Amino acid sequence: MSGNYSTAVSTARDYYNSEDADKFYSTVWGGEDIHVGTYESDMEPIRDASRRTVERVAAKLSGLDNQSRVLDIGAGYGGAMRYLAARFGCQCEALNLSEVENQRDRELNREQGLDHLINVVDGNFEDLPYDDNSFDVVWCQDSMLHSGNRVRVVEEVARVLKPGGEFVFTDPMQADDCPEGVLQPILDRIHLETLGSPGFYREQGQRLGLEELEFDEQSAQLTQHYWRVLKELEAREQEVRNAGVSQAYIDRMKKGLQHWVDGGKKGYLAWGIFHFRKQA
Repeated sequence: MSGNYSTAVSTARDYYNSEDADKFYSTVWGGEDIHVGTYESDMEPIRDASRRTVERVAAKLSGLDNQSRVLDIGAGYGGAMRYLAARFGCQCEALNLSEVENQRDRELNREQGLDHLINVVDGNFEDLPYDDNSFDVVWCQDSMLHSGNRVRVVEEVARVLKPGGEFVFTDPMQADDCPEGVLQPILDRIHLETLGSPGFYREQGQRLGLEELEFDEQSAQLTQHYWRVLKELEAREQEVRNAGVSQAYIDRMKKGLQHWVDGGKKGYLAWGIFHFRKQA
């Protein structure tokens, strides 16, 4: 992993490298898009809803083709970059903190015949190993919450984007009017001190010359997603155990998912697709 990284990033790296986490996410999500889904019905398969989010994010971008260079920061198992590479022929960099997830990403790229278009990098989004003005698009799905220095992450994004380049991302956030202290159960579960907010990302974008094009607000989908994952885990708990996930992890996960559902129902959380363009 490149450079120094915050305690929060180190904690997330250890978590996603764990056998429990890898087996859980690959079993429950199907191992492609392990991010928040966009649901059209309550019990829709998580895999389908997660892919719909990728499609919805990609539709925000303009002029993608085989000359486009795209960086995904926090790529997980790499499903988004496989989608862009297969559909548009983009040259993709999939940067991610978990070596375990990255190995699965590389295997899936080879299996799908896309490894010539996608370079998987063991890396840290607080210290991107790329030159200034290198990418047409920076993409991120539900990863920046894991940073202990989100200001630095957005600074790094602005640095590596070409003038006129686009930054598109989702992130589980706290609502701008969230009361102080009410998210502590969520923060404790994911070992964080804070969450970002729409206002925070707007402020950073303005400071760094990133023009906001759109915020496609879909906060209800965050609540729906965590509820759907909880129900899937409850329905398939024996299968998840058989896959090698410990009972202690399962119990913690169910408790943590319920905290997210409760926070969302009370209006304390926000989620959606942010779209920025770097000013020339």
